Amino acid sequence: MSIRLNENFDNSTPFLKGYKQIKIPIVDNAGNPAWPEMFPLKKIQELENIVGPRHFSAQMMLEYVPDEHIYLDPGAINFYCDNFDNHFARIGNYEISGVSCYWDPSSGRTKSDGSVCVLVYRDDKNSNIFVHDILYTKVSDDDLYPLAHQCENVLDFMRKHNLIRIGIEINGIGNALPEIIRNTAINKHLPINIVQISNHIKKETRILNAIEPVLNTGRLYMHERIKQTMLLSEMLAWTPMGSNEHDDGLDAVAGALAMNPYPVRAVNQRNQIIRANTDFKV
Repeated sequence: MSIRLNENFDNSTPFLKGYKQIKIPIVDNAGNPAWPEMFPLKKIQELENIVGPRHFSAQMMLEYVPDEHIYLDPGAINFYCDNFDNHFARIGNYEISGVSCYWDPSSGRTKSDGSVCVLVYRDDKNSNIFVHDILYTKVSDDDLYPLAHQCENVLDFMRKHNLIRIGIEINGIGNALPEIIRNTAINKHLPINIVQISNHIKKETRILNAIEPVLNTGRLYMHERIKQTMLLSEMLAWTPMGSNEHDDGLDAVAGALAMNPYPVRAVNQRNQIIRANTDFKV
């Protein structure tokens, strides 16, 4: 194929004109893998369970799913009523390996966006996510110190769950919060470690990429207490196309999932005595 170009690129032959596009999905219509040596069926199924049906369809099957067809179904959530057992680092039968606490703040007043703090545990062995508790914090419209009082609420939330590390979104109003919550923690004699997080990705994209894969692969768990909050209503009303409905709880959950969790260790367990085998010859 010849390509003619002049100095103004007028009347030039379009790049790749005449070429045919070949699409080879990872699995054909008969269910056979396209590259069995590298991706046998078992590995393909494991991959789909991790990335979720939407990403798998777009990236592996080359079939794009339009945003208007995507939604968050609360019916796919696994609910539980177990408390976190810090002695054995477990929730029910699941071993917990990490935890994240994330605060997506606002003024907390009546007509403002929601100010939401969420606690998320992780089970890395099974790739499960546990939304264990969530705080929608509100203040009076005539409160002269709304941020300070919200910091007190968040610190009480953290103390309730024996947490000392929190991620705070510092976009907008959150820029002032690290210093305020640090001073409030000092006054309450509470230890605290603050991770400042700045988000530059569209909110709908953050929510979609963080929550949808774990939800639609059956790996999203929520404590029964979450049913008493606005979070499930937010899920029902949410769309990646954007809406006027509140989605601040979902945004906080997405922020917690995007955070690097800090490790969870079992406490008050007896130290194991390790004896070296010295029965050997040199």
